[in-house]
Amino acid sequence: MKGVEKIIPPFFRCPISLDLFTDPVIVCTGQTYERSSIEKWLSTGNLVCPVTMQKLHDPSIVPNHTLRHLIEEWLQSGNQVESDRLKMIDNDHSIAVAKHILESNESKLDHKLQMLEKIHALSVELPLQNSLLIQLDFFKLLLELVFRNEEGLNFQEDLRVVEKALICAISLLPFSELGCLDILKEESKLSQFIFLLEKGSIIIKKCLCHMVEAISSNLETQELCSTLGKSDKLLQEMVHLLHNNSNAVEDGIRAISALALPELSRENLVKQGAIQGLITYISNAKKQENSLAPMAMGTILTLLLSVESAKQAVINHPLGIDAIVKMVFRVSSHHEGSGSAVNSLLIICFESKRIGEEAICAGVLTQLLLLLQSQCSGRTKTKARMLLKLLGSMWTENPKVSF
Repeated sequence: MKGVEKIIPPFFRCPISLDLFTDPVIVCTGQTYERSSIEKWLSTGNLVCPVTMQKLHDPSIVPNHTLRHLIEEWLQSGNQVESDRLKMIDNDHSIAVAKHILESNESKLDHKLQMLEKIHALSVELPLQNSLLIQLDFFKLLLELVFRNEEGLNFQEDLRVVEKALICAISLLPFSELGCLDILKEESKLSQFIFLLEKGSIIIKKCLCHMVEAISSNLETQELCSTLGKSDKLLQEMVHLLHNNSNAVEDGIRAISALALPELSRENLVKQGAIQGLITYISNAKKQENSLAPMAMGTILTLLLSVESAKQAVINHPLGIDAIVKMVFRVSSHHEGSGSAVNSLLIICFESKRIGEEAICAGVLTQLLLLLQSQCSGRTKTKARMLLKLLGSMWTENPKVSF
């Protein structure tokens, strides 16, 4: 058992009177004072915070119920609290103060950024604090900070708050009720989501893509997922990520793959250029273990199976057939994506002899023979034989087609 603290913790004392709090209240700067002490300070004409000396733009005071509860707990324990518990109490107090600062329209930008940094540090370093953050509706508060759309905001400065708030929100995502995300059904909130996806930093874009993944995988937010899938502008911005050689490309792949899960969203994904974006990614992807080319290939197959126009989108892309052929057999991929590539070629080549000949010219026969000699699944080998038979008949009819 660690040493026991018997003196009054510093954060239990009013900075003005230095006495133990009995009725703690918070001012707009986030500092806590004894009600009688701060009221006396204000009554004498002082318009600044006694501790920070910042101007009090909002003279109202708010009860600090969290701190009051913690002091009562401390008193009931006989003024003896283990040092670890004292540290947790200090953190609890910091969280309550941070909430007040983030909620206040009078709080300065730098002050909000400091509070968001502290909240993120607590959520990462002390996972147990997440329960208090959730209880105090921090996830909902963070979403409001991110998706607010107020006039007169400084664009660059506001994006700094949005980025920090998003990072905090993503860290709380696994512990939160995702029903809060239904605010995105509101037109203004969804417009802000799209605006941030278009104009935000790489970190903001990565966080928003992660949010889309979470929305699509949760039963509670399936209706919201459908709403996102119907937004032409949102899908266009997601697809745009795939054409940019940035650190958010793979996040875009995951988000689009997630949005392709609901069948109703697939046609719109094709319409907004998802096939072109996915093929571009596959064509540029290096043969490395962490490449998401197999996921991109799987998404293409999903779209091909349910959207007639997806087939034409692949055919019309100058690299479409070549990209899929290269996915049939990749030495470093453990055959991930091979099955999707073979199935996609079966769908495309079945109705078009010209496309089959194009696939042959791209080297698909060699790729299929290598795949059949590999350790891929029996199902994939069966599909590969079917494709070989189909393409073989085409080659027999036109032996001038080169391998």
